[in-house]
Amino acid sequence: MKIKKYVAGLSSLLLVASLAACSGSNTASTTKSDSAKSKTASKNEPVTLRISWWGNQPRTDYTLKIIDLYEKQHPNVKIESEYASWDDYWKKLAPEAAANNLPDIIQMDTSYVTQYANNNQLADLKPFYGKEINTKELSNDYIDAGKINNHYYGLPTGSNAIGLQYDPALLKKAGIDSIPQNWTWTDYQSMAKKAVAAGLKFDDGPNPAPDVFFNYYLRTQGKRLYSKDGTTLGYKDDKLFVNFFKMYAELTKENAILSPDEKAQVKGLEDDPVVKQQSIGIFQWSNQFVGLQQVVNRPLEMVGMPGPGADKGLFLKPSMYWSMSNSSKNKTEAAKFIDFLENNVDANKLALGDRGVPGATSVQKALDPLLSPAQKQVFDYVAWAGKHSTVFNGPDPIGAGEVITLLQNLSNQICYGNLKPGDAAKQFRQQADAILSKNKK
Repeated sequence: MKIKKYVAGLSSLLLVASLAACSGSNTASTTKSDSAKSKTASKNEPVTLRISWWGNQPRTDYTLKIIDLYEKQHPNVKIESEYASWDDYWKKLAPEAAANNLPDIIQMDTSYVTQYANNNQLADLKPFYGKEINTKELSNDYIDAGKINNHYYGLPTGSNAIGLQYDPALLKKAGIDSIPQNWTWTDYQSMAKKAVAAGLKFDDGPNPAPDVFFNYYLRTQGKRLYSKDGTTLGYKDDKLFVNFFKMYAELTKENAILSPDEKAQVKGLEDDPVVKQQSIGIFQWSNQFVGLQQVVNRPLEMVGMPGPGADKGLFLKPSMYWSMSNSSKNKTEAAKFIDFLENNVDANKLALGDRGVPGATSVQKALDPLLSPAQKQVFDYVAWAGKHSTVFNGPDPIGAGEVITLLQNLSNQICYGNLKPGDAAKQFRQQADAILSKNKK
């Protein structure tokens, strides 16, 4: 097995995303006939596949073990591995896309899958569903999470749900016995003030993912961050923006949450205020809980997001996707390995839900006795969230990366006190709509 590790590029993530958006225009669009023409290997015919992913060292370690397992079961298949941190990953992937040299199998994110798909750089997986890729135990909502323009450009690696992960001992130190599942934004602000009185912070605030939390808030109001066609913002009333970010500006001023400067100083889990027992909790995706629990090494709990309207706001999100490059010469063999990653019990016993709770119920049941207490908490939380949520809105539109960067910058300026929420709301609408208008046909 050949292993090639990414090296960080010098260009910014925004520039690289722009390069990716411009690349691949000469690649033919994938159709069923295209997929049928892809190379299918016999049992003895040698095949080389490339796979890429981002993640930490534990993810890399178990993924390499999964590859070893697959190669032992398929001696004619060799899989070359490419992996990196989040930022370095996209910096390397964009030039590969421009050169029409993407890996056969790509770990893809909701913020980028539409961009790569619309540039004809990803293959439609639909022709392989029910054949090379077993979808019998995968729900329609699960599969449709990778659907773009009636094509399936990504199969979820598993499901995630956002929530508060917190230290119950620190919560009690702030004079709060527990956080009920039906808590509200008013409760949240009240608890945050109690945390300050106890010499603690409550959480890390909306950064570094303000789009995630603002989108959740919009969903509780029956709105969404992006319009269905991805050409404008998905809400009309800027008061929604003002109310949400004004709350966070006030909490920052009260020292109840991390300021942007304090958040920037958190370079890893070891630096997190929750780990240092300086903050009660952190809002993040469920699959990040296990890593936090391991570093903290003391009991942590999870609870859903504040309401009202939490059931409308919450959703099961694909942790990430397995996508296939349109330029792959071995699409059928690539599809078989995607099936292995998705449905093989032994492979999933190595991953243990790191890429999200598996979609297949038989895989979930097989993993249950192997799960650590923290992993069991994640599986239970995702199961609960599945019953208290609405359907995922689908992958982000092209330009989402720029919109997210814009929102993060404006959010920081609001929290610094350099920009009023009302002025930021106007700037966000004007600039975000200008970015998204490029998607109009």
